[in-house]
Parts: sequence; C-alpha cells; structure tokens
Amino acid sequence: MGVYTHVQAGFSIKRYDNHLTIYWNNNELLHHSEERPFIYVGVGQESIDMYRGNFKITDYVVERIPLRSLEMVTEKDNQLMFRLSPMKGYKPFLTVSLTIENEEVCLEFESNERSINRFWIRICATEEEKVFGCGEQMSYFNLRKRNFPLWTSEPGIGRNKNTYITWMADVTGMAGGDYYHTNYPQPTYVSSYKYYCHVETTAYADFDFRHRQFHELQIWEVPRKIIFEGSRTFVDLVGKISKRFGRQPELPEWTYNGIWLGIQGGTEVVEEKLKKALAKGIKVGAVWCQDWQGKRITSFGKRLMWNWQWNENEYPQLDSKIYEWKEKGIRFLGYINPYLAVEGNLFKEASEKGYLAKNESGSTYLVDFGEFYCGIVDFTNEEAFEWYKNVIKNNLIGFGLDGWMADFGEYLPTDVCLHSGQSAMIMHNAWPVLWAKVNYEAVKESGKLGEVVYFMRAGYSGFQKYCTLLWAGDQSVDWTLDDGLPSVIPAALSAGMSGMGLHHSDIGGYTSLFGNKRSKELLLRWADLAAFTPVMRTHEGNRPDDCVQFDEDDETLEHFARMTQIYVGMAPYTKEIVKENCEKGIPVQRPLFMHYEQDEKAYDIQYQYLYGRDLLVAPVYKENVNDWEVYLPEDEWLHLWTGKEYNGGVVTVSAPIGYPPVFYRKHSKWKKLFEELREI
Repeated sequence: MGVYTHVQAGFSIKRYDNHLTIYWNNNELLHHSEERPFIYVGVGQESIDMYRGNFKITDYVVERIPLRSLEMVTEKDNQLMFRLSPMKGYKPFLTVSLTIENEEVCLEFESNERSINRFWIRICATEEEKVFGCGEQMSYFNLRKRNFPLWTSEPGIGRNKNTYITWMADVTGMAGGDYYHTNYPQPTYVSSYKYYCHVETTAYADFDFRHRQFHELQIWEVPRKIIFEGSRTFVDLVGKISKRFGRQPELPEWTYNGIWLGIQGGTEVVEEKLKKALAKGIKVGAVWCQDWQGKRITSFGKRLMWNWQWNENEYPQLDSKIYEWKEKGIRFLGYINPYLAVEGNLFKEASEKGYLAKNESGSTYLVDFGEFYCGIVDFTNEEAFEWYKNVIKNNLIGFGLDGWMADFGEYLPTDVCLHSGQSAMIMHNAWPVLWAKVNYEAVKESGKLGEVVYFMRAGYSGFQKYCTLLWAGDQSVDWTLDDGLPSVIPAALSAGMSGMGLHHSDIGGYTSLFGNKRSKELLLRWADLAAFTPVMRTHEGNRPDDCVQFDEDDETLEHFARMTQIYVGMAPYTKEIVKENCEKGIPVQRPLFMHYEQDEKAYDIQYQYLYGRDLLVAPVYKENVNDWEVYLPEDEWLHLWTGKEYNGGVVTVSAPIGYPPVFYRKHSKWKKLFEELREI
C-alpha cells in the first residue's frame, strides 16, 4: 500500500497501490491502473498466404484480456518485479521485471499462461508528438496517425492502393504493395520527445500510432524485452540506437572513385559501355554486373540464373578482365542471394548434403520465384551456414569480386521446416539478419572487411552491424510518392533513425510494368539526387529495353559525367560523414530536426535531408519543373550553384536538371571544397 518513487537520468517511476507510472522528462511514458491497464494479452489465429515474396496476412483475435491487477513482488532501488492478472485474486498471466538504469528503462516479461500468443502494450502519447523509424519506411517519415505492420516482405509494386499500377499488380499476381510494406521493418520507433522504444522480438508486430493519447504496439508473442532509452539530443539518441544494434564499417576507399555502372549482357558489352562512359568523362568506381553467373528470360523481364559462380559463356575472359579493370581503378561487382535454382550444381550439392530447408513431408521446400523454383539454404543448420560462407569466399571473393548485391532475405515461407526446429513464423523476420551475417563473416574471415562492400535491401533488428550498405529496393521507374523517385528520401531518413546510416538507391528505379517506362528526365533527376548520397549506382531495370539508360545519348552521358565529377569532388566531405556514421552512429543522410531541434517545421519535412552537418539537399522529385521550393532552417545558408545567401524559411530557387537545390552552411570548414564544386 506504500508509495514508491525512483528517479534516474530523466526517467522516474512512481507507484501507489495498483497505480504505476513511468515518466520521461516529466512526461508520462507508461501508466497502469485498474481503469487504464497498459498491457493486454490474448489469443489469435492468423492466416498467411505467400506468393513470390508478397504476404497476405489476416488475423482473428479469439480473445483480448486487459491485465488490470498489479501485484508487487519486490521493490529495489532501481528494479521492480510485479505480476499482472485480469483481476485481483486471479492467477497471474505475466511476471514483469522493470529496471531503470543509465537513461534506460527495461521491461522483461515472463508468460505464466501458455496459450497467450498475442500481446499489446500502450505507451502514453500526445497529439503534438511525432514518431519516426520502424526500419525503412518509404511512404511516410512521421509515422503518426497510421499503423505499421512489421513483417519483412517484398514492398510490392506501386505501394498505393489508389494507383492503376498497384491495382494491376494486385489482380495479376498479389504483388501490389501498401504504404507500410517494406523489405526492412524494425520494432523500434523514435519519439520527438527524444526517446526510443525497442521491442525484442522477431514475431509479427503492428505498431499503431493512430490514437491521440497512446501508441499501441501489438506483438504476436509475449516479447522478451521492451526497452526505452532517452537522451538530451537527437544526435546522441541515434548514437545510442546504433550502439545497441551495431554500426556499419566505413566504405572502401575505391567507392569514391566514381559511379558503379550497372551493366548486363556479357564481357564485350561491358567493355563497350565502359569505354564509352570513360571517353565522355564519367568517373567510374566499379562495374556492377548482376548477370555474371548467367540469366534467364521470364514474363517479368530479365532474371538471373541463381547458381552462384562465373558463367564463362556469358562472360568470357572475365577471370582476367576483372584484374585489368582493377588496374585502371575500376572494381567488379556481382550478385548473390540465399536461394539456389533447381537447375544448378550448387542446388544439387546443397540438397545432397542436407543443407536445404524442408517441407512438412521432409522433402526439399521449393519456392516459386516467378517461373522458376529454388531451394532455401537453411542458415539454422550450422554446417549449411558455413558451406554458404565458403561459396561466397571461393566463388565471389576468391574469383576477384570486390562487392555484390546481397539480394532478398525476406522470402522465408511461414510453413517451412527448419533444421533448428524453430518456428518459421518467428524466424521469418530474423532471416535477413542471418543472411547479413553470412556475408559479413565471409568477408571478415577473408580479411577483406573495409575493402569489399555488399549491399542489401532486406533487414531487421541487429542486421546493422553485419550490413555494409543498404539500398532502397525495387522502386518503380516513375515519380510516384510511394514507390518512385521521392520514396527513397524518407526511406533513407527512417533507416537512419533506426540505426542503418548508409543508404543509396537504384538510379532510375528498377520496376517497369504495365506500361510504366523510365524517362530520360527521371533518370537525370535521380542522378542529381544520387550524387548527394554515399554511393552512386545505376540499374538497367527489369526491362532494360523499356528504360532510358545512362548511355542513351551524348546529353545523358555528359550529365552523368558532370554529376559523377561532383560526387568525386565531394569525396573528402563524404568520407568524413561516413566515418562519423561508423564511429558515432550518426547517419549520413539526416532529418532537418537532427541539427535544428527547436524548429517545429523541420519535424514535418520528409523530402529534404541534411547530408552530414553542413549540406542541405532538396531533390527535385516532380517532372517538368525548373523552379523548386525549399525549406531552410534558420541559419546562414549559401546556395551551392550561385553562392547566393539565405537565412531560413521557404525559398524558391532555379533548379534545372544538373543543378539540384543544395545549400551549405556559410561557416562550414568545407566551404572551399563546396565552392570548388560550383566550377564543375
């Protein structure tokens, strides 16, 4: 019946009888009473259908029970242990251990009722609060007023149920996404009140930010832990987030030699296109040939042969050409994913050794990837994990590759039987982390960490320390907010707030379907944006003949030449902010409020970003425009291309192709370097 109070580093706990309140900076964070229980539990029955990486998930909640009664077990200086039950005198459903220490509150849960497979927690909120994170979110940066199911999957085509392309993708193959679909979800959100909340779980979750007075987090299990950590600044807060999940290593030095040109079609085609690019003055850091191991043609377009070794017929003399290009400062990049096509010798070897995941009858589980079938390398089998690491070590690194696209990771079916006996429902979200770890260990054990770089699209909590570079996935080759050029900006910002600070995208997008074709203007505007990201990389797309390419004509080649020269010219600055991400966890692309916390308008800007501390980038993401409106936080800004000074507020600048709206801080130590870019 007594009163308990504990205060530590911004957090405080007050308890009286059945009332428990946790505060962060004097704002209610969690509150429990009989009238306002903060935890609910229940039982649900889900239905899940997967078709080519797209999941249709429905749930029937059999019962949902508020845990109104709190019975204290122990009270110490910084720890409480209590039991929760539906009512006083009823058997406890949960035992909760609550610890407050070092600007962190941790709740650990133990379920006393085996049938519970649904869990809800309510976290106090206000109408003014903004919420960010939840992995890589491409439609919205501020997540308030919406709910976000957290399940790694194909993002879907179009990602907006009101568009023709999304409708067509749905009716022809269950492939039309929605605003919340993402390759990289994460059960972590960041509040504008300068705390973050992370749920330790890999189960399906749904974070609901639609309520005025609380956020409701739903998890399809009783989670192991829920952690809150706060800080005085956002810079310090993202540092804490990245420390928890691990930070990305610095990019290799050769990255800054120039663009990574995505080229397909064989050795002769690569030589011809590379020669043309260099003759026009394009700075090239690498050629990226995703079909280095062969290709196949499907109704979707060009697809790859998923057998991860050099295809001599497709790329004759590649074993020597790789080293010729390297002598010229140009690296060779390839492609791999965690699946094996049934036609390949690697599938046969893995199958014979028992390294592939099984179906319920004990046979190899085959996944339909769109007119071809593949086996799943079972990473829960330690021998299979090591075997696949050796495939990467021998067939990629040993062959001479300096990087690759480590694709997929989000396809694990929920009815697959794994070697470990773990539920595929629980392992589905964990799969991208295992896939990242396979790549990381292969590179590290080869002594190539910091020299070899691989880029991934799928992720989840903890993959950050194993992923050398994130890319935004398969955007549509258009201007749409949800799935086109604009979508890669909130994608980078939300990923950065979730602890993944190195981000880039396919220049020009990837997906061309239902009459959607890449225009020259889109490609050039995307190159403008990419010059102000850590990596510039082109992609031919799934239907290259329907899409304008970097070597379309002289004007396009000359544009790429200029933008790659700007990218290379900025290398000293980019290296510094990449190093800052590695050492401190501050993302390279940052929301405006990260350095302008007092500016209320900055919290609602999702199509601009700070590139490091000293550059503000506002990409043009609409077609047929030459002037662009930009919001500048209060500071002394200089327009990169004219040198004209601005002090803040909404400004309109001329923004022809090749001159994206970019501003730098007047008193930046990099001022001279930025001025030199003006002369390119």
